[in-house]
Amino acid sequence: MAVTTMRALLETGVHFGHRVRRWNPKMRPYIFTERNGVHIIDLQQTLQALETAVQVVRQKVAEGGIILFVGTKQQAQEVIAQEAQRCGMPYVNQRWLGGTLTNFRTIRKRIDYLLDLEARRDRGDFERLPKREALQLQREIERLNARLSGIKQMNRLPDLLYVVDVRREATAVKEANILDIPIIGLVDTNCDPDPIDYVIPGNDDAIRSIRLITGLIADAVLEGLALRKEYAVEEMIPEEEQRYLSAETLARMRQLQMAEAEETYVGPEFEQGFEEAWTGNEAESTPDFDPGSIMADIGTGGSHSFD
Repeated sequence: MAVTTMRALLETGVHFGHRVRRWNPKMRPYIFTERNGVHIIDLQQTLQALETAVQVVRQKVAEGGIILFVGTKQQAQEVIAQEAQRCGMPYVNQRWLGGTLTNFRTIRKRIDYLLDLEARRDRGDFERLPKREALQLQREIERLNARLSGIKQMNRLPDLLYVVDVRREATAVKEANILDIPIIGLVDTNCDPDPIDYVIPGNDDAIRSIRLITGLIADAVLEGLALRKEYAVEEMIPEEEQRYLSAETLARMRQLQMAEAEETYVGPEFEQGFEEAWTGNEAESTPDFDPGSIMADIGTGGSHSFD
């Protein structure tokens, strides 16, 4: 079953690339055609890439892996935070700190310092300090939280990165490549796809496009967490005992253990009730395309033009 539909991709503007003059020639295989000076991305390839990425994320999380969501551009910040928190994964949606991956030991020390300050504040230690010193410490907490709040619970290096706009997040991509951490990237027509392990060709500037793709990755994480619980339940029942129990008894034991696992699992969830705003690939002039005509072209094979 497809993770999404062609119409959903069209309605959210995933097919809009950048203006022809700004393209990266390495993205040629992912471009369907060009219209009114703007490249149109081949959504057939986007669908296939999404299915592959979802499978990779689901399997990696089921095996106990950590997925780090990265997106610091204005259009992606809110979406990255919401979707990462919804599936209980770490994220970076403010400026990427150099060495977040390659110098993780130092970053972890700053996180521990932040957690210690918050613990002192919560215990009421700040109330016994001079007002000036307490205010300075509170400002230090706010400063550190602005940079590190998304990765406070990340106790080790991630097993996979999901990146929105790999051109803007070049430092994060480079660090992941140095450490051989696989990358899933939402890659627009102005980006270099070579450093990305799993390329999802698509619009990385429109809020609705980012929300759709990121939401699918977060859903895959939740599916992986569910599989992880199932694997844990299987391990709780020794194989020797399974041979002497009926199918009904085994099913009942698994249900009880799954319920216990769900009670102990804490995963932050956030409602998404606010209205989505449409942001085009470039504020200058995003041409008005008819989704019906694009679908018709895709169905007939269309014409590829790189003039």
